[in-house]
Amino acid sequence: MTHGFDLDARLQARADDDLRRRLEVAESVGDRTRLADDPKGDAPEFGDESVVFAANDYLGLTDDDRLQRAAELGARTVGTGAGASRLVTGDTVAHRALERDLADCKGTERALVFSSGYAANVGIVDALSPDVVFSDELNHASIIDGCRLGAGETVVYDHCDADDLRAKMEERADDGAAAADGDTADGRWLVVTDSVFSMDGDVAPLSALCDAAEEHGAWLMVDEAHATGLFGERGGGVVQREGLSDRVDVQMGTLSKALASQGGYVAGDEALVEYLLNAARSFVFSTGLAPPAAASAREALRIARETDQSDRLWSNVETLRNGLEAMGYEVLGETHILPVLVGDRADALELDERLRDRAVVAPAIRPPTVPEGTSRIRVAPTATHTDQELQRCLDAFEAAGEEVGLL
Repeated sequence: MTHGFDLDARLQARADDDLRRRLEVAESVGDRTRLADDPKGDAPEFGDESVVFAANDYLGLTDDDRLQRAAELGARTVGTGAGASRLVTGDTVAHRALERDLADCKGTERALVFSSGYAANVGIVDALSPDVVFSDELNHASIIDGCRLGAGETVVYDHCDADDLRAKMEERADDGAAAADGDTADGRWLVVTDSVFSMDGDVAPLSALCDAAEEHGAWLMVDEAHATGLFGERGGGVVQREGLSDRVDVQMGTLSKALASQGGYVAGDEALVEYLLNAARSFVFSTGLAPPAAASAREALRIARETDQSDRLWSNVETLRNGLEAMGYEVLGETHILPVLVGDRADALELDERLRDRAVVAPAIRPPTVPEGTSRIRVAPTATHTDQELQRCLDAFEAAGEEVGLL
């Protein structure tokens, strides 16, 4: 009898379900790049340049000179790495400056930076250790994993449906968990949602969720990963845009999308942050964020708050949405994320390939990432895509759609 793991069989099963993925190395980071198959240790062999509509670099800052200079200055003045956990000797002026700016843009007393958004979500939920988490059914995997690790019980409510949330909270309360001041008879309740959903491009009804949470004495945690730097006068996200900073107990986000760096953060009151820096294991036992990443994220946040960089993004979003819909595509959502609904898994994968044949990279998203029958192409424009690149994308969608039989 053997007790090993048959990984070849597992990989074949994923391939049979069209779920096996492979690494694809990019020559550079930006709106245009050349791509190569996984070199597996050898030098990559790049093909022709492609236009990329698959990154979360929404403001187009990943290759911006201002961020590169900020990262270089951070490395020269502080170092290339933090060298230790923040609680040991890895707490630097670069981290503190970034956290002050994040707290200011989020309208909170304090902020805390983690090594990644994933680490932030898992660490926050685990540290809070809620007895019941009420989670939107389309929340990000990092939230789901945080619930698996730290929640006593997880109740999933219908996507963006505050009425269903309220009904499930009332049902749970009727089972003997009446709420009072944030604590129920069974313990603590936490409602968790993304603000902007990365695969549907829609926005959570945050005000209504606040109402439902407050009725039952629960806390509300909002993940602003795809909203930080893009919404609100101070770039704080949807929470800030809707004036809800004083009603959302835990605000979380990432530095790796619109802010074009690396890391995650949590923002809230002094007690929350002080508790998390002591109790969130993914913070306590992790080396601090690299100072160049902290410095470049801070510069990106400044650009998002003080310039009109986002105006070009929203113009590009409108151009692509209008063009795709005029062809006959159904484009979901209401934000800068443009999910082009295809439906059939095979059709979505074929459309992906036909777009790549025309040097346009926009990935097919299929189950289990999205529900059965809703496979799609996820289009993510940036502020720095040119008019010519937008037209190239639209031309590719038109020709590829006709070839696949979608138009």
